[in-house]
Amino acid sequence: MAAIGMDVRGVKKRLGRNQALAGVDLNFEPGLLHGLIGPDGAGKTTTMRLLIGLLRPDQGAVVFSRAGAAVDFSAVRPGMAYMPQRQSLYADLSVGEHLDFFSDLYRLPPDVYRPRREELLQITRLDKFVDRPAGQLSGGMYKKLGLMCALLQSPNILLLDEPTNGVDPISRREFWDLLYRLAADGEVTIVVTTAYMDEAERCARVHLLDAGRTLAQGEPRALLRAEGVSGFDALFLKREGAVR
Repeated sequence: MAAIGMDVRGVKKRLGRNQALAGVDLNFEPGLLHGLIGPDGAGKTTTMRLLIGLLRPDQGAVVFSRAGAAVDFSAVRPGMAYMPQRQSLYADLSVGEHLDFFSDLYRLPPDVYRPRREELLQITRLDKFVDRPAGQLSGGMYKKLGLMCALLQSPNILLLDEPTNGVDPISRREFWDLLYRLAADGEVTIVVTTAYMDEAERCARVHLLDAGRTLAQGEPRALLRAEGVSGFDALFLKREGAVR
């Protein structure tokens, strides 16, 4: 089945007194690993919550498509997985108990769950820590557990809100290796938010946000060449100055 694409078209969203998004246009091409890049307060989490349906736009629309044809959100939602920025796991439940819990939540048949469970434990290298409570995991291991719980249902769209925030460099690299593996077959559309500019170049497509506005988007190296800069810190500052 063809991967799903997402278009954010002229979206505005106010949260209280804050204009979180001020007319954002974003194109998430199907089957690619996308980076939603920007500092705190840029509008990254608001965008993710709009994509997953937790929020609705005040103006504009989020449009989903498969093979170039529009798809209704109700048909897309069961195949979406969202890993929020804040800790959302249960400290007293072990790694294995979390997987069992989410399997029940997703209503996975045993013959689907068992091999999927073992595959994910092997990929994340958490197979030796099945009995360890989530509250006793390192930051990197905790994020891997969250990713496993999101992947149990084999989603078509995977939304990860700052999954590497506060994670040590080695765990960050391992996490990105996992994402590359997931993105390799082109069947899953992945969106990762991050404030780390060095992670922008790890993505197939990047989307820079600041103060609720789109600064730039496209293939990382092509963007850097077009702007005549050597890195995304410089590109961000250049575009930020142009907007303001």
